[in-house]
Amino acid sequence: MSRLTRRDFIKGSMAVGATLALAPHSRVLGANNDIRIGVIGVGGQGGGHMGYFHKIPGVRLVAICDADQAHIDKRAKAFETKNNVKLKTYVDVRKMLDDKEIDAVTTATPNHWHSLISIWACQAGKDMYCEKPVSHNVWEGRKIVEAARKYNRIVQTGTQKRSDEGLMEAFEYMQKGNIGKIKVSRGFCYKPRYRGNGIVNGTNGPNPTPEGLDYNLWCGPAEMKPLRRKQLHYKWHWVWNTGCGDLGNQGIHEMDLARWALNDPKLAPRVCSIGGRFAVGDAGETANTQIVYLDYKPAPLVFEVRGLPRKKGDSSMDHYRGTRVGMVVECENGYFVGGGGGGWVYDNNDQKVKQFKGGGGGGHHRNFIKAVRSRKVSDLNADIEKGHFSSALCHMGNVSYLLGKKMSVDEIRNAIGGNAVLMESFERMLEHLNANEVDLAKEPITMGPMLTMNQQTEKFTGELSDMANMYVKRNYREPFVVPEKV
Repeated sequence: MSRLTRRDFIKGSMAVGATLALAPHSRVLGANNDIRIGVIGVGGQGGGHMGYFHKIPGVRLVAICDADQAHIDKRAKAFETKNNVKLKTYVDVRKMLDDKEIDAVTTATPNHWHSLISIWACQAGKDMYCEKPVSHNVWEGRKIVEAARKYNRIVQTGTQKRSDEGLMEAFEYMQKGNIGKIKVSRGFCYKPRYRGNGIVNGTNGPNPTPEGLDYNLWCGPAEMKPLRRKQLHYKWHWVWNTGCGDLGNQGIHEMDLARWALNDPKLAPRVCSIGGRFAVGDAGETANTQIVYLDYKPAPLVFEVRGLPRKKGDSSMDHYRGTRVGMVVECENGYFVGGGGGGWVYDNNDQKVKQFKGGGGGGHHRNFIKAVRSRKVSDLNADIEKGHFSSALCHMGNVSYLLGKKMSVDEIRNAIGGNAVLMESFERMLEHLNANEVDLAKEPITMGPMLTMNQQTEKFTGELSDMANMYVKRNYREPFVVPEKV
């Protein structure tokens, strides 16, 4: 593998990056003023990026990059046959970013690569569409924001529901007080992770990596560990070294909605998490049942993850007020239930009051291209800082969980004390685990501590802060290091 480091790379591209940063309107686009796109990571989500962007008028997909040659071959062949064009292909992302015939890039790599790729792209003078979560930890998310601002780059977060017209209208309606003050904003990810699509098969190993995969490049900033599961791709979500669990997988979308409903506050001043990985007996590490309590004032944000079915042997999932993957905003005079596509306002008698219809955020990629052309960060529906805050809330919840202790049900009830909102969520979690016949004596629940976050420094303070801040930033593997100074 090339030993090209980011420092070497910057020396060769800084002049171009500086020119673009100082004079963004003067960038030389492709023929007919086309915006030339490169996609990094062309598995499932990245394959979608290829189609979404190439269909936008004035946009051309010109290159793809993946550490897995099989992904490159499959995607390039299908795209070239369908569109009668020839794509440039790269295994090493650094070489793609050195290509001056690419104006903007997107990334749909595993989470552990998102921040470093985004920072490198900004340094190379390229605009960036970064899939969610934008970071693997709190610190590196802030570094993308700093890079975007320093190099005057347009950086969009892949939280597509920010472009849902129905949700825009619904949140404006609520924030104007039309159903009274918000009492609690809830996000939900009740998604089946107990069958083949969720289980991290295997606990022995090491297992072989896919033929044609550059495993060193695939691991990148993460520790290069032996593969202890049978499947490399997608199952990385449930391993701490590369993923963030379903909280940072599907859940980041709904976490973002729940924070949006509260009018986009910064990081929560306090956080705690309760949960565990129950009833699957696999090689996964992240929680498949989890509550995250974010102590915003005057209204908290509560997020719930459930990967097990409604009850043991069932194929359906639980719901809360009719939503499984979505959000509920409870107010004084009613509540809103919604997600991609909009939602409904109900009164306190559960009667429908008003509907907000949306398109699910299908225009999110076009919104990015609009901002690339205008050079206005304000044109973005999901600027990188919005993505950073919502991603960081997921990381905060996981930090509390990782510092937690296994406790009995009574011990957890005592720890929750008079927090009625958290207690209600916990009691429903117990009902769910009992319905799945989880023996809590053999598989006890983990109770995380209530941690305090400094919203300015974005570091934990107070009790256990030394331990908690060890998770705010990871140890990076040379030469794939997120820089202190971008």
